[in-house]
Amino acid sequence: MQAVVLSAGKGTRLRPLTDDKPKVLVEVDGRPILEDVFDNLLEIGADELIVVVGYLKEQIMDRYGDSYRGVPITYAHQREQLGLAHAILQVEPYIDDDFMLMLGDNVFRANLGDVVNRQQEDRADAAFLVEQVPYEEASRYGVLDTNEYGEIVEVMEKPDDPPSNLVMTGFYTFTPAIFHACHLVQQSDRGEYELPDAIDLLIQSGRTIDAIRMEGWRVDVGYPEDRDRAEDRLQSESGRIGGPQQETESPEVEQTPESTTD
Repeated sequence: MQAVVLSAGKGTRLRPLTDDKPKVLVEVDGRPILEDVFDNLLEIGADELIVVVGYLKEQIMDRYGDSYRGVPITYAHQREQLGLAHAILQVEPYIDDDFMLMLGDNVFRANLGDVVNRQQEDRADAAFLVEQVPYEEASRYGVLDTNEYGEIVEVMEKPDDPPSNLVMTGFYTFTPAIFHACHLVQQSDRGEYELPDAIDLLIQSGRTIDAIRMEGWRVDVGYPEDRDRAEDRLQSESGRIGGPQQETESPEVEQTPESTTD
């Protein structure tokens, strides 16, 4: 399956770490975050990496060239960082079938393979990891609204009054139907084309959407202190990348809001 990695952001909140490099090349535990993302994706079956680049893109392209661990890399240039839905549209010419999508600044040790398996079994138009966060934090994320049967009826980006505390993380699978939805998305009040809005269009049109509870943890490396937390977790982590975790504690996440403008 092809895998798309969104890596175009400037990482303004990570300064000074990103003064001279894109945020996906900030090192965590001795290597760039992007390599951790690549390894996760290869572990769960990615056979091509399509990397959306923007800020200081030459550093990424020069470093990895046309392959990583024998898997080919294709680059798509997002000239303006106008949101995740806009970033996805940059890869439309390169996608042949169902694909994975991961945010390039996320460190995951979670059940990513469950999402891919569900996609392959059901061929859902979108499948993604979700988790519960403290209700007061839900307005920072893409929030899911469900009915009495637990079915997703709406997805909204950073609502002022969240209908639940169930939120999306940074890993998804899609069919090419997502491109049509992204083309229809209107610019938000934040000036971005939001991925949750595109997913909500799929839901409202009756498409199949699967949400899988996250088991494990992730850190969205948005601030320098997030980098430190991710490094601490990796140094104490003994689970296998992309597979079942050995931890028995409750799922945990440390993250900052998703955005390609930073």
